[in-house]
Amino acid sequence: MTFAQQAYYTARNAPPRLKKSLDKARFLAASGELSAAANELGKALEKEPRFMDGLIELGNVYNQMGDYASAELQYEKAIAIDSTYLSSLYYSLGIVEFDQDKFSEAKAHFEKYLELGKEGTRRYQNARRYLANSEFAARAVANPVPFEPKNIGSAINTAEDEYLPSLTADGEVLIFTAVKSGQEDFYRSKRADSTWMPAEPITAVNTEYNEGAQTITADGKLLIFTICNKPGGLGRCDLYFTEFKNGNWTPVRNLGRPVNSAAYESLPSLSAEGDALYFTSNRKGGFGGLDLWVSYRKPDGHWGEPVNLGSTINTPFDEQAPFIHPDGQTLYFMSKGHRGMGAYDLFLSRKDEKGNWSSPENLGYPINSRGNEGALTVSLDGKTAFYASDMPGGFGKNDIYYFELYEGARPQPVTYVKARVFDEATKKPLAALMEIFDLGSGQLVARKITGEDGEFLSTLPSGKDYALHVSKEGYLFYSDNFSLSGWTDFDSTFHIQVPLVKIPASARDTGGVSSPVVLRNVFFESGSADLLPKSRVELDKLYDLLVQNPALKIQINGHTDNVGSEQDNLELSLNRAKAVYDYLVEKGIDPGRLRYKGFGETKPVSSNDTEEGRSQNRRTEFQIIH
Repeated sequence: MTFAQQAYYTARNAPPRLKKSLDKARFLAASGELSAAANELGKALEKEPRFMDGLIELGNVYNQMGDYASAELQYEKAIAIDSTYLSSLYYSLGIVEFDQDKFSEAKAHFEKYLELGKEGTRRYQNARRYLANSEFAARAVANPVPFEPKNIGSAINTAEDEYLPSLTADGEVLIFTAVKSGQEDFYRSKRADSTWMPAEPITAVNTEYNEGAQTITADGKLLIFTICNKPGGLGRCDLYFTEFKNGNWTPVRNLGRPVNSAAYESLPSLSAEGDALYFTSNRKGGFGGLDLWVSYRKPDGHWGEPVNLGSTINTPFDEQAPFIHPDGQTLYFMSKGHRGMGAYDLFLSRKDEKGNWSSPENLGYPINSRGNEGALTVSLDGKTAFYASDMPGGFGKNDIYYFELYEGARPQPVTYVKARVFDEATKKPLAALMEIFDLGSGQLVARKITGEDGEFLSTLPSGKDYALHVSKEGYLFYSDNFSLSGWTDFDSTFHIQVPLVKIPASARDTGGVSSPVVLRNVFFESGSADLLPKSRVELDKLYDLLVQNPALKIQINGHTDNVGSEQDNLELSLNRAKAVYDYLVEKGIDPGRLRYKGFGETKPVSSNDTEEGRSQNRRTEFQIIH
């Protein structure tokens, strides 16, 4: 067959000189000599511009060089000569157009390839993903989201690499991974008066191995992180942990099975209270290369069998770097498989009351760019996001940045309670049990034992009412209430002092009657002595106290504000005290250990001029008697 009959040359029918040039160019390209390969093909095409495989190979070389416009031109020349010669040309053309942000043209050519390509192949699967990304990117670029990243500053960033930031709930401590002289370690910075102090290495945790990809609980007491290639590990990369106890980090330990396996485990994210651990793994049972998994902590402190987050989150492509916000229901992560700008994009998904994840939402352009976006951390109030970037203008290749997260991408607002527990008489700190209950459901949402410093911090997502109980053997318990169901003061946090009163060896040690303890989570119908169901959590705590201390006798006191007549208020306070008395008796407490009394409006603890003051005066108490 002559060239005139076919109208163009291919690798099969080309003259020896063209085949020789093509072979030479392919060898040069495989050797990394791309400019020489392009030059060789250019000379051949000057003599035979309709050398089909020469045009395609030159397009491939330009593509490897990152000269996408020149690659596009060569592919278009080849298609113009014969649009049916090679279906994958449309795929290659679509990619170089996508890389130039020509999303509409790319979309058309991916659609053409999907008409002609072979279903079930990896390239066909990639083409479908590129088509979805082309459609998304065109809309995203036309409708950018607010995004003004700011460098966190020279106290943290240096000429070397800093990345993977994580914050304590109070926003006062930033822990991040940094590379210094080739060594990957952890550094810590504290914030004082809105200014980050110079970062210092966490010498008690850093070793000769590369530590990185860390997560920390809201109270800063548990750190879980990744170490790769450490002797004794279960896989190439395992998760390790250390705890901050009594002013020091405990020796680093491998989390062990079932969280770690012979596969890759990395990039962990702890829930605020440390009872759920999200992480990245390529272990068996996933949907693609890297998937997101979660393990829940059992009551005995051990971690349960990891569960794959499912096909709503995970795709046949890679997902990694989960960040579960302290609201417990908003998950941020990186993905190559969901609709995006082409590489790793940042997404969020929200968990409903049944535990189902919503379809992931792309955070939008320009938060997501044409490059790979790194792991994201979001502050407790949901307003500020932190991440690492190699954008121009930083102190080094990778710096830590922060930006205001637009409202649609924010999690549910969360506040926290930070407290110090101490002996009321001696003022010395106490190690005590802290429990927080959801008053609506009665469900325990947080439980921890404070350190010897008596301090604890726990998060409180908005939209619910919470009861706090602090207890220690030999002491009366302390209770508090946080009503966040209609909460609007999202900048407010709770800092409290928790004095615990020691139970006297004899009631006579109190002078007959002890100081009253306010039951802040006992509630009644308005103007009535009918107990509300959410009072059970507190009343059951009082019942437990009496069971554990069988010699204890108490008096229950009722109080009101000054709204209404004195006589009505006295009667109401008495009936409310009796309602608590009846509850305890019905549960089995000997009536001989109980008394009740109403004081009406005669003993206010605050002014009745405001609703807040009146609510404090409407209270139920108990005190030790003999």
